[in-house]
Amino acid sequence: MMNVPVLVLNQNYEPLTICRARRAVVLVFEGKAEMLENGVGVIHTMRETFPLPSVIRLDYFIRRPHRRKKLTRFEIFNRDKYTCQYCGKQSRQLTLDHVIPRYRGGQHTWENVVSACVTCNRHKAGRTPQEAGMKLLNTPVAPANGHSFNIPYHFLQVRNEWRKYLLQ
Repeated sequence: MMNVPVLVLNQNYEPLTICRARRAVVLVFEGKAEMLENGVGVIHTMRETFPLPSVIRLDYFIRRPHRRKKLTRFEIFNRDKYTCQYCGKQSRQLTLDHVIPRYRGGQHTWENVVSACVTCNRHKAGRTPQEAGMKLLNTPVAPANGHSFNIPYHFLQVRNEWRKYLLQ
């Protein structure tokens, strides 16, 4: 119960990070944050009962630089919502696929890398999608500059109350 994820917002309601409920309760109890959304239960102490937060907002502003997102497996899978970009199958068992194979001059960039299930990646092999008779569901694009924090897609499926605090 103390390990449930909690969305932490900056003073200006910008998403900062995800912490565990234990840390969030301590921040609220010490007056460093306020609870915006209740979670899925309560915590009982000897004297009091505290609701488990789902979203908290810090009472002070945290300055942090906005960096470009790095091209990582996690970011690609998150961008593609853990969906194969060829067949549309949602899975946690995905691979990365270069739309234009690297040996044919394709770059390792946001615009050339997509999520693919193992079956589609094997079928495509070292060919382009047109040569393999496959079509991309979505054109791969680089994420917009600005905010570098990204909520993992699987949290958004479980935590619907977080959606109103996220710019998407």
